[in-house]
Amino acid sequence: MADAAKFVEPELVPRQVVHIVEDDHQFRLSLLDLFQSLDIEAEAFEDAASFFERASKASSGCVLLDVRLPGVDGIEFQATLSANGFDLPVVFMTAYGDVATSVTAMKAGAVDFLQKPLRTTELVDAIRAAFSLDRDQQQERLHRIEVRSRAQTLTPRETQIFGLVASGLMNKQIAFELGISEIMVKLHRGSMMRKMQAKSLADLVRQYELINWVPTSRQQR
Repeated sequence: MADAAKFVEPELVPRQVVHIVEDDHQFRLSLLDLFQSLDIEAEAFEDAASFFERASKASSGCVLLDVRLPGVDGIEFQATLSANGFDLPVVFMTAYGDVATSVTAMKAGAVDFLQKPLRTTELVDAIRAAFSLDRDQQQERLHRIEVRSRAQTLTPRETQIFGLVASGLMNKQIAFELGISEIMVKLHRGSMMRKMQAKSLADLVRQYELINWVPTSRQQR
């Protein structure tokens, strides 16, 4: 690997780590040495099983992943990350110029697909892009937590109205659906909007979609 370049970490991002998943012991060590020289925090795993056993689900950063791994290969590993509770961008690396595999990986959301031997500038650019994506995902997760926290302050009736308003029903339709007066719908709706800190109907719908609720109906009559 050549063309070394100093890495500049995005600002205001808590402890981002490159999770190296590579079965070649010497290559793992060389990557760890490289990242250390560039002031990038990194951890190494020999296969998918060791990653899922030792890596923290609270980790931030990215996964630098060899396509050809023993047991679960890189593409399968990428597909099971979310199912195992990890939300980390993936950068693939391979010694084989397999176009079909690279297309599959990119369609599945990989940040980049690098050919070995790795060029340091390309590797650093890919890690920088992955860290930037991870930062955006962290902000989205924090926002989702905040919205869910607001939603937990709603009464059962406000929760119903939240879902029905977000599904596009008018106040009269909501009143009919729930068997209550339109005036009560307006009161509950106003309280719900304040608790959710929604600036508009569009903002409320975005919050609803973010927490992926399903509207309820004809409850709490």
